[in-house]
Parts: sequence; structure tokens; C-alpha cells
Amino acid sequence: MAVYTHVSTEEIFEFMASYDEGEVISFKAIAEGVENSNYILQTNTGFYILTLYEKRVNPDDLPFFLGLMGHLVRKGCNSATPIGDRQGNILRTLCGRPAALISFLPGLSVSRPVPNHCFQLGQEMARMHRAASDFNLSRENALSVAGWQKLVNQCEGRADEVMTGLKDLLYNEMTFLKENWPETLPEGIIHGDLFPDNVFFLGGKLSGLIDYYFACNDILVYDMAIAINAWCFERDGAFNVTKASRLLRGYAGVRPLSDDEIAAMPILCRGAAFRFLLSRLYDWLNRVEGALVQVKNPAEYINKLKFHRAVKNSREYGLDI
Repeated sequence: MAVYTHVSTEEIFEFMASYDEGEVISFKAIAEGVENSNYILQTNTGFYILTLYEKRVNPDDLPFFLGLMGHLVRKGCNSATPIGDRQGNILRTLCGRPAALISFLPGLSVSRPVPNHCFQLGQEMARMHRAASDFNLSRENALSVAGWQKLVNQCEGRADEVMTGLKDLLYNEMTFLKENWPETLPEGIIHGDLFPDNVFFLGGKLSGLIDYYFACNDILVYDMAIAINAWCFERDGAFNVTKASRLLRGYAGVRPLSDDEIAAMPILCRGAAFRFLLSRLYDWLNRVEGALVQVKNPAEYINKLKFHRAVKNSREYGLDI
């Protein structure tokens, strides 16, 4: 979440007048995240999230994102869900941007996950994958191998401004991943962005997932590779194999993994680290002046990528074939 488009009080009141969610009491910008503009609203009926979809989001993808959220809730998953206005419109326009009102999901994200958090995330991820298996829309992952190449092309000219030798690292890693990326693993709809700030806990139990705006069709266990990168490294950069093992075992307890999926974990983790290195590098080099957004340092994912490049087999992630 972030804020690029600033909305006035008058505009908020006019927008909410079309809903039956009560009178607006307060609203506040949310600075976390990088993609869209987000506000938390309080009305006399409760709390809501107002999202304005920025230029990096393809409007044609919004029916997929919003429809998926509603589908998952109907299938019993704990997820935020879009709310329709009095005419049933889920997607509207505010300040020249597509906008939607989203239900507020109770709970808090954890800044320092423990192994049990990881285990619960693995379980919920697998449940989400199963629940999404009969969703009738699909979306190609724009940030898979072909998308990585585009980002490399856009960033390589200035990459060494961040770290000497980064341009060569990008070229060599892109070449390796294009030649070795798996093509026969089970696919389906993935979340694509299961960082700790998109997973809520309440009373020690996982209360739900939010922010499906990178959801797409891709290799199912690539979602787990993203989570390993996001949840299983400590603040000093050390890899926590216990967390990774609990994450993987939580997932496999709900959706058993094939030997091929387990064997592919090192390259999937390597690709996931490369994907977030590239997107963070692009944002670092192309900051939006005046935006209320926390631009994340790509150095974290340079170090994670180097770790995964040294991994020889999936046992190093705490799971035997």
C-alpha cells in the first residue's frame, strides 16, 4: 500500500455518499507498499480500505483482482473483499483513478515472524491455492521471466550506481534463469506478494490475507518461494531454516508437494529473489517525487539472491525429497 494520489475531504465524502456503509468519521493515508494509493476510512458502521489504482496497474486486470477476492471469500478463505455501491458497482472512479472500497480485515501483520507464523502461512497459502482453482478468470504473470528481462533492460544502465558489479550480476542471473526456469510444474492462481505486511494475525492465529494486486496464474510453489524470501531471513541477513521448514510443511500438509516441486525449490527461490531485486531496483532508480511511499532498498534482495545461488539442493530449505 502507498499514496500517490491525494484525496480531499470533500472528494471522500462525495465518493462515500453512493454507499450504504455509513457516515465518514475519519480517513488517513497509508504509506506502506509501492503500487496503489490507499486510505483507511472509519464510518459509523466500521472501518474500510479505499484503494485508488495507479498508472502501473492495468485497468483491464482489475476485474480479475477484485473478482478473485470475492471468490476466495465465498470459498471460505479469510480475505478482504470489495464492496459494491448501491447500484452494485464494485469498481468506480475517484480523482481520475479507478477506485474500490474494500472491507477491513481485522488483525495485525508481524514484523518478526516466528516458525509458527510461517507454518500457518503455509497452510493458508495452500488453502488459497485450492480455493482459487475453480476461479473462472486468468491473468498472465507480467513479472515472470519475460517481465524480468524488461526490467533488466530498463535498469542495467544505472545498476552500478547501487552496487559496483550489479550490472554484470543482472546479466548473468537473467541468462541463467531464462535457460533453466521450470516449465512443467503444477500451475494455478497464486497471490504473488505474500510479504508479512499482507498477512494478518489475531490472537496468535492467522486472520487473513490482503492485497491481491500481484495475483496471477503461475507455478503454484513459486508463491512459496516468494514467501521463503520474505519470511525466512533474519534482520541480519541470516537464513532461518526452521522457518522455511515450517512454512513448507504447513503448505504440504494441506496440498502435498510432488518430488519435482520440492526439487525445484532452489531455482524458484532464486527467481523470486531476482524478481524483487529488479522491482526494488527499478523503484529505487525511478522515485516518484511527492509520493507518500516507502521505497525499499534493493540491497536486501541482492544478498538473498547470493544466498540462493549457493544452495545445492532443497534439503538446505529444511525439506527432504
